[in-house]
Amino acid sequence: MQLLQPLRRLSDWVNQAAIVACVACVMVMLGISFTAFVYKLVTGSSLSWTYSLARLFLPWIGFLSMTISLRYGEHVAMTLLVRSLPRALLTVSAGLCLAIVALFGALLLWYGWSYFASARQVYMVSDQIQVSAKFTAIVVPLSGAIILLHLVQGFDLLEHFIDDDTLIEELIESNDGETRL
Repeated sequence: MQLLQPLRRLSDWVNQAAIVACVACVMVMLGISFTAFVYKLVTGSSLSWTYSLARLFLPWIGFLSMTISLRYGEHVAMTLLVRSLPRALLTVSAGLCLAIVALFGALLLWYGWSYFASARQVYMVSDQIQVSAKFTAIVVPLSGAIILLHLVQGFDLLEHFIDDDTLIEELIESNDGETRL
């Protein structure tokens, strides 16, 4: 367990960096959109590059926010089904959930790296603004690596698997005394 503590701190640090990156991407998108709005108000004509440039940040926001929601246990969960499971199945389902998340992260990393390595296109935002497709492609394997890193948190990732107040371990203990019909 001594090995997991530095990895958990790294996971927390990476999560904070992902939050900052997401906020920065949203602010850049808002800045671009606001620039287009003000330009249209002042001149009456539109800038051709604002929409194309702003949408390049959407993959970053989507993929990084996915890793942030995983870290905080805010992912989609089937609460009613999980609450009705006996202890043995609850433990298995929680472990299975982590295994599926690990598989998803590994697939993002594996196939995302191939996608990134083969990205040769250039997005023509305008005549003067050209952005390599690698800018958006790198977020796929990066998010896979972050997901795999967050798995060192273990069942803490599934804290909200049940609800906001009950940890999985507490639910497992509470199911020990129940009788089923």
